[in-house]
Amino acid sequence: MRRLGLLVNPIAGMGGSVGLKGTDGPETLRNAIELGAKPRSPLRAKQFLLQMLKTSVPVELYTCAGSMGEDEARSCGIEPQRIFGETESMTEREDTKILAGKLSESNVELLVFCGGDGTARDIVDVIDARLPTLGIPAGVKIYSAVFGANPEACATIATDFLAGRLGVHDAEVMDIDEEDFRRGKLSARLYGYLKVPVQGILMQHVKSSSPETQSEKSQQEAIAKHIIEDMDDDTIYIIGPGSTTEAIGELLGSEKTLLGVDIFYRKRILARDVNESQILNLIRGKKCKIIVTPIGGQGYIFGRGNQQISPSVIENVGTNNIIVVATNHKLHDLSQNRLLVDTGDPSLDELLKGYIKIVTGYKEMTVRRVE
Repeated sequence: MRRLGLLVNPIAGMGGSVGLKGTDGPETLRNAIELGAKPRSPLRAKQFLLQMLKTSVPVELYTCAGSMGEDEARSCGIEPQRIFGETESMTEREDTKILAGKLSESNVELLVFCGGDGTARDIVDVIDARLPTLGIPAGVKIYSAVFGANPEACATIATDFLAGRLGVHDAEVMDIDEEDFRRGKLSARLYGYLKVPVQGILMQHVKSSSPETQSEKSQQEAIAKHIIEDMDDDTIYIIGPGSTTEAIGELLGSEKTLLGVDIFYRKRILARDVNESQILNLIRGKKCKIIVTPIGGQGYIFGRGNQQISPSVIENVGTNNIIVVATNHKLHDLSQNRLLVDTGDPSLDELLKGYIKIVTGYKEMTVRRVE
């Protein structure tokens, strides 16, 4: 029997759909709950565990009490071999650190955690650097390179590692200052490294930024010109975050938020930095389109940093009304030359897969596959 450790951060990612760009700090968590945010990571952990049940590798599960792993395991019909911590709800960073340390000391062969970059930071602070680790992505940002592409991919990686088919290497743990992020300032820094299984295609790569060159800016402006000329006055446009989409607002003379989701109508900004419920209230029953750009270096068009554009929003708009924009540099820099989706709804993710047109300049397009 192989020994697998599981730690769930039950509040990770709750700020995404309500537009808070993270859940660090008790005040932000309270705000997220008041805005109607729902726990995301427990569902992601269960998707991982249900996929693990389909594998042929016998596993003993070591986990944490309550919503930090035990509840998710039992809901999947799994009886943990050992449970650390108390049964009451634990959501503080110190809880994560203490329990990660206990799992590290219990001789598990792989520690899987469900959370975001902040959770990865907490774990890198306390665990033995030799312990192989793998993250199930459940946060808002997910800039680090220690996460699998999605919960199902994490199960495949964990199975192959426990079966002895994968080695390990050092992967970056990155995070940003969420308070600066909410103010529209983005600055990521390296906090350390974790040993993760070597599985390039199913692992998420570290986020990269677009170069601040005149050539890149000119191409972003050309993309914006193309988009604006094609805008219909009877259509609402939901425009996601990023410097490429920000150029659309600049060309229209509107201050689009760099890191938020904004609504445009008749070439004017209708609502700025909206959350999921605000989007749904504005678009219900109306003709709409979504404009997004991939996350640099990673290729995600949904599920990373734009969770406000939720499965409900996408279903209301329709998958045929999605416009992807990207500069040639961003496309060239993508890992495996592919686009990805991780909306949290596996059936919608399957529907979004396939070839899609990407606007790369004025009257210029290319095609990439969404996987």
